[in-house]
Amino acid sequence: MAIKRMEHVGIVVEDLGAAVEFFEALGLETGGTGQVEGDLPERIIGLEDVKAELAMMRAPEGGAEVELVKFHSPPMQRGDSGAASNFSGLRHVSFLVDDIDAVVEGLNERGVELVGELVRYGNSYRLCYVRGPEGIIVELAEKLGS
Repeated sequence: MAIKRMEHVGIVVEDLGAAVEFFEALGLETGGTGQVEGDLPERIIGLEDVKAELAMMRAPEGGAEVELVKFHSPPMQRGDSGAASNFSGLRHVSFLVDDIDAVVEGLNERGVELVGELVRYGNSYRLCYVRGPEGIIVELAEKLGS
């Protein structure tokens, strides 16, 4: 038995609208929205009285999606949204972009700043981290020589 592919990454947020806006600014498209509640989601995720809304975000060329989830019930458990990229757990999601300078400039216009610096990583990539709403860290990667 083997994994066939990555399906999606789930990110729990308090402000679903701001998170959707952030990922749209990165160039992702909203694939679908909805609400979940009741027995099946409760059994799957092991929580009671689940009421949540979600938005699926996808890259224009396909691939794995980002699932943004806002829990109305039970209440969201808060972590450290300012945690550095070396804290345990899922810390970032990475996206390949064509023009990293244009993406960073567009994010800067929306008030999103780099976590560190935009750097050239040898002869393979230009890379940087940005921090979105609620501390979401996104790595941007532009492949060199393609």
